[in-house]
Amino acid sequence: MNAVEQNPNRTCDTDALNALLRCQLSAVETYDRAMERCEDQHVLADLHRIREDHARAVVMLREKVTRFGGQPVEAAEPWSAFVSLVRDAAPVIGPAPALSALRQGEEHGINEYEDALKHENVNPECKDVIRTELLPGCRKHVEELNRLMGGM
Repeated sequence: MNAVEQNPNRTCDTDALNALLRCQLSAVETYDRAMERCEDQHVLADLHRIREDHARAVVMLREKVTRFGGQPVEAAEPWSAFVSLVRDAAPVIGPAPALSALRQGEEHGINEYEDALKHENVNPECKDVIRTELLPGCRKHVEELNRLMGGM
């Protein structure tokens, strides 16, 4: 565990925060790749909006890692479900499988945030940000992706 001080309200497991940061970096990379393959301008606009939410989460998590004395991770790989889809599919992926792979990534992010909330060494301030901003954002993304898939 990486921590700044012994006061429990001033310490935080920055490794746990970096795991969340890595997940958000993966989301940004995955949405970038998905948008390169998207031809529908309405879907593209929605994907861009979701990608920007993840980019804001990256900034927020980097700040928390730094604030609590850690070194923020710099890069991550795209979500594995999307990478598999791209590798195994034809050059142009249909929107429904791509959206499904993105939803799987969002669901993974939800699980990561829920696990962090159970982690006793994650600072209460960080848990509050997860609970009020980051986790609801991922849940909203799943709803948006489901809506997009329902329109296919």
